[in-house]
Amino acid sequence: MFHKNFSKMIALALAAMTMTGTLVGCGSAAAGIEPAKQDTTQSTAQQDTADKVYKIGISQFANHPSLDNCREGFIEGLKENGYEEGKNIEFVYQNSQADTSMSQQIATQFVSSKVDMIAAIATPAAQFAYAAAEKAHTPVVYVAVSDPVGAGLTGEDGKSGKTITGVSDLIPAEKQLQMIRAFLPNAKKIGILFSTGEVNSEAQIKLYKAAAPQYGFSIETSGIATTADVALAAQSLAAKVDCFVNLTDNTVVSALATELDKANAAGIPVFGSEVEQVKNGCLASEGIDYVALGKQAGAMAAKVLGGQDITKMPFETVTEFSADVNTTALAKLGLTLPDAYKDANKHE
Repeated sequence: MFHKNFSKMIALALAAMTMTGTLVGCGSAAAGIEPAKQDTTQSTAQQDTADKVYKIGISQFANHPSLDNCREGFIEGLKENGYEEGKNIEFVYQNSQADTSMSQQIATQFVSSKVDMIAAIATPAAQFAYAAAEKAHTPVVYVAVSDPVGAGLTGEDGKSGKTITGVSDLIPAEKQLQMIRAFLPNAKKIGILFSTGEVNSEAQIKLYKAAAPQYGFSIETSGIATTADVALAAQSLAAKVDCFVNLTDNTVVSALATELDKANAAGIPVFGSEVEQVKNGCLASEGIDYVALGKQAGAMAAKVLGGQDITKMPFETVTEFSADVNTTALAKLGLTLPDAYKDANKHE
């Protein structure tokens, strides 16, 4: 009985639907038009997203080759993931020339102009970018922040829950110390120049001081406030140590030529922290490829633009390093290339 009645009900319902469709014609039956409207809306939204040009403000803290490589790598990383300048990306580039007050101004301007994202290159740029962008919920992706935890950009677990993430360039201190010992078997003291205004430098110095005794070294440091202080600090420190090792300290690296001049006058080598420093006169480095670092950050930025929740993206670290040697510096210092570095990348 139930089945017979149910069949009659279905037949009546179908007949009513057919009549309704006949009366209203092709355009306005509620039962048939709503799905079409929903699909059209979704299609339009997808088209709007596809047509959108994202504006990214790039805030670079200082003007030197390693940070330039970060910027180039970042742009390339986005391109490799479907976001290309002139198509769906517009870049606005600003460089604060190692001026912290200028970094703050740049970040504020980017937020005021409603950029879709800020790419912050180096720790000070990242700190000011996040401070300015937090209330506006503008996402920030950083490159070359050595200590994101110490800089207040993430929690101890790497998950900040904030609208900021990126890639850390914490140096491989032990690899650097192994390299220095190989080049200088009798060295005892290593000198490090650092900017007192950069949190990342403090973190790197801690790594060196913790690992140095294992390799028979002690660490002597000299803090500077601006690039103008590098000449006097380098000259004084050079008289006390057997070599310099550079950090990824933006202020010091911006005055690399001055540091090298004082080290050469004292007859001691300067070890770099990445390839560009070696190309510019440092003896050697077991360090970071900053183009690759930038690409890694660019890939993260692409995920954010694609809709991934930045607050759930922990920062990443670089795990691959390259050995580089400046053969001209090696010859001037009268040193022999250690067997362990025969296959290192050579530069003149």
